[in-house]
Amino acid sequence: MGPGLFWNFPPKAGCTVPQSLLQTIRLSRMAGMKEQQFTEEKPLLPEQRGVDSDMQDKGEEASSGLPCPTSNAPLNPPSPPSRPTHRWHVIARHWLRQTRRRTSGLIPETFDQLMPVGDWKEHDVETPYGMLHVVIRGAPKGNKPAILTYHDVGLNHKLCFNSFFSNEDMQEITKHFVVCHVDAPGQQIGASQMPQGYQYPTMDQLASMLPTVVQHFGFKSIVGIGVGAGAYILAKFALIFPDLVEGLVLLNIDPNGKGWIDWAATKLSGLTSALPDTVLPHLFSQEELMNNTELVQSYRQQINNTVNQFNLQLFWNMYNSRRDLEMNRSGSVINAKTLKCPAMLVVGDNAPAEEGVVECNSKLDPTNTTFLKMSDSGGLPQLTQPGKLTEAFKYFLQGMGYIAYVKDRRLSGGPVPSASMTRLARSRTASLTSAGSIDGSRSRACTHSDSTEGVGPITHTMEVSC
Repeated sequence: MGPGLFWNFPPKAGCTVPQSLLQTIRLSRMAGMKEQQFTEEKPLLPEQRGVDSDMQDKGEEASSGLPCPTSNAPLNPPSPPSRPTHRWHVIARHWLRQTRRRTSGLIPETFDQLMPVGDWKEHDVETPYGMLHVVIRGAPKGNKPAILTYHDVGLNHKLCFNSFFSNEDMQEITKHFVVCHVDAPGQQIGASQMPQGYQYPTMDQLASMLPTVVQHFGFKSIVGIGVGAGAYILAKFALIFPDLVEGLVLLNIDPNGKGWIDWAATKLSGLTSALPDTVLPHLFSQEELMNNTELVQSYRQQINNTVNQFNLQLFWNMYNSRRDLEMNRSGSVINAKTLKCPAMLVVGDNAPAEEGVVECNSKLDPTNTTFLKMSDSGGLPQLTQPGKLTEAFKYFLQGMGYIAYVKDRRLSGGPVPSASMTRLARSRTASLTSAGSIDGSRSRACTHSDSTEGVGPITHTMEVSC
């Protein structure tokens, strides 16, 4: 029954309602309506709903022919119901209702979107081969290089590097450098779909887009961190523009192009499996896939939900069409070309790219190359062992002269001598005695296996047990 409808009582024979009662009811009703005046739509308070229902019942009694009072004695007005002292629950319900209306469809789907943005800034950089999405933190610091990352196929900078750069020790390193994450065209979260017939850049063209990024932000040079396809692109970039690269950390790099048999197998797999299931064997070891670990399940879902599948297919096809990296160890062939900068090659045990990383190591100069094989790390060491990889990265930068000392928390927080860390971080020509002294100066479990290439110098392979 709407407000005001029960004021006009139908006449009943032999029944008269005292005017004092009607006046009391009207005043109570007006007081209740005054309390309900809100600037926005808000729910009625419980006591207000009680006043309405009481008056409604009284009106119904008066209009239903029930016995009416016969005496003209004044009636005591009903005492107002006691009001609760706490109304926060009513305010909370109203706020929640209004918030749902304003944010309908905008609530993030993943936890990653809820992470604080911090001082990261997003940029779209126009290059000769298309637009690049770049996320950067900090500003160039003197003559220090920028740390530039490039993700693997099927991922983007968040899926590939968030765990690694969120590590406490890694944050201690990166506060001294400007950090630049590069997303391959169309691979960032929320990217619009490429138009039909779009010709995706080749791997050589993707590498040739990076000098524009370096120039756009005023970097003197970079230290690159690449994974899989990103490692291939950064290595190609260093071969074409060696003066812009001071060091490379290459995870799961495969320097070889696919043969016809591998190409046909990839095409057949793409016809019989969903795209995420086609890409996962490139990222994770067979053991991880067989066990269907939480990490594999999570990344299957993330690849399917956060990366545009059409754009991913273009990038995947172009990576599988790559050519061999034209580099060879000096002296092995005439006019051999190889990386001139220090490089650290990283691969997990039983990773799908293990053979490719080993072959890449054979094509690099052993005097400035470190080969790091990490146990119990699966296909993506930066996700499963970010602490160990951060430790190795510290030694790598310290060997380049950009960190004066490295703190080892397991040695009471004291600084580790610079000379021994330099010898550890870089595969310089060394004797077995010096290798033993390095191993003795550290509490880290690490084995060195020495091999020679003809009469060339000795190179160290570090297998880190985690």
